[in-house]
Amino acid sequence: MMKLGRREKILVSLAACCIAVFVLFQFIIFPFFDKREVIGRGIDAKRAGLKEIVRLRSEYESYKRGSDGIQRYLKGRIKSFTLFSFLEQAAGKARVKDHIKYMKPSASRTNGRFKESMVEMKLDKISLKQLVDYLYLIESPENVVSIKRISIKDNKSAAGYLDAVMQVFTIVD
Repeated sequence: MMKLGRREKILVSLAACCIAVFVLFQFIIFPFFDKREVIGRGIDAKRAGLKEIVRLRSEYESYKRGSDGIQRYLKGRIKSFTLFSFLEQAAGKARVKDHIKYMKPSASRTNGRFKESMVEMKLDKISLKQLVDYLYLIESPENVVSIKRISIKDNKSAAGYLDAVMQVFTIVD
C-alpha cells in the first residue's frame, strides 16, 4: 500500500468530497427539482382541465334548463298545434293572408331530443306595418315559434310595399 502524506490526504479527501457533492447534485438534487417541475406542470394542466370541466358543466346546466323550459312550453301548447295552421291564423289576424305567395313546409329534422318543423313562406306587396304586426304575432315564445331567417326587399311593382321571404320554425315533441 501506498502511504500518503498529509497534503495528499487533504487533496484526496477534497476530491472525494467534490465527487460526493457532484454525485449528490447529479443524481439526487437535480432529478428532485426536475420531477418537482414536471409535477407542477402536471398540476397546472389538471387545474386547467378541471376549470374546463366546471365551465362545460355550467354550460350543460344552462342548456338543460333551457331544454326543460322548452319542454314546459311544449306541454302547455295545444295538442293539435301545427306550425302551418298557426302561421295561417296569424296571417288572418294581421290581415296579410291575401298577400301570401306561398307556404312550403319542410321535412322535420331531429335536433337532440326534439324535432324541428319549418315552414318557408313568401309575402308579396305588404306594408312595413303589416309585416311588423305579422312578425309580432308569429314570434311566440309560449308556442315555441321563432323566425330562423328573413329576407325583406322593396317590391318593384308597388312603391312603398315590401316582399318578404322567411323561414319560421318550431320545436315539436
